Amino acid sequence: MSLTIPYENLKTLNRPFEAAFKQKFTDFLDAGWYILGKEVTKFEEEFGDYHNEQYVVGVANGLDALILSLKACDFKDGDEIIVPSNTYIATILSIVHCGLVPVLVEPDINTYNIDPQKIEDAVTERTVAIMVVHLYGQCCEMDPILSICKNKNLKLIEDCAQAHGATYKGKLAGTFGDFGAFSFYPTKNLGALGDAGALICKSEKHYQKLRQLRNYGSEKKYHNEIVGYNSRLDEIQAAFLRIKLPYLNEINLHKKKLAAIYLSELSDNFIKPVVNNDFSNVYHIFNIRHPERDRLKAYLLENRIGTEIHYPIAPHKQKALKFMNHLNYPVSTEIHNTTLSLPCSFAHTVEDIHYVVETLNNFIL
Repeated sequence: MSLTIPYENLKTLNRPFEAAFKQKFTDFLDAGWYILGKEVTKFEEEFGDYHNEQYVVGVANGLDALILSLKACDFKDGDEIIVPSNTYIATILSIVHCGLVPVLVEPDINTYNIDPQKIEDAVTERTVAIMVVHLYGQCCEMDPILSICKNKNLKLIEDCAQAHGATYKGKLAGTFGDFGAFSFYPTKNLGALGDAGALICKSEKHYQKLRQLRNYGSEKKYHNEIVGYNSRLDEIQAAFLRIKLPYLNEINLHKKKLAAIYLSELSDNFIKPVVNNDFSNVYHIFNIRHPERDRLKAYLLENRIGTEIHYPIAPHKQKALKFMNHLNYPVSTEIHNTTLSLPCSFAHTVEDIHYVVETLNNFIL
């Protein structure tokens, strides 16, 4: 069944950039330099300028950005990393891949972001870092988290995969911690045409180490100083990202405009995202919650409206993380059982969203 309003349409989303993409690809072929060339260097500079940060390292994807941030810190096997219990599994996988222990902390049921009030109780003598996740496009409440990191001498890593351009009290996601890890998966607000990622870091020492880690542990060709990875931002993806980066604020504003329609016109039968003046939400995902989520999703599909679930299974219930299957995180479980993501992309129109709202408001409980 073809959908009247798909959840996302990447071809439509990228259509305004197609001519520039094609010209850039021709330039890329003509240049004959395909790995760690001028496009990666320029994107790193421009992404840094956007965030008013000096040190940016392009990597292969968002998961690698998280892994390399942990590796740059030289933590010991068995050290503990505090992480939200309702994040996408990639956040937790990065910790596991590094031989570290994920300590899950429940989110605030209203914001879906990690609850600062619960973090301090989770800190032990083995805790070395907090990995926050700015979920769905809204920053975490950073002031108390920064205070905990300072008082406990903990590193702070931000998973910014869903928060390109989001702010807390006017400060951009990715600029609070020791590291800001970004994914440019095609559906992100700043999306590539394949996998891509980047890291913002605060110190030159970490910057130099990250550059080595992404490239086999090497700064100079065939001279490998540390055990590294092959995790380089692809040259052509960097070129495409450079085309879209100047439009990131426009993309975010469009999504905010669509979100405002949902917020003002959806009935109170649905739990909507909270709005707070301290937070500028970029609505990478516009989610609602409803106790009959699965029936609601089916109803919308019958009306040719596509939706997604971010995410249907809580991380601690995934088979891949069977070592924590016995644990109980009721807030996370409640969110995963009731959340539904509605169409809200650069490819959608105001008319699309009015139709979705009208259809939702006719849903019979």
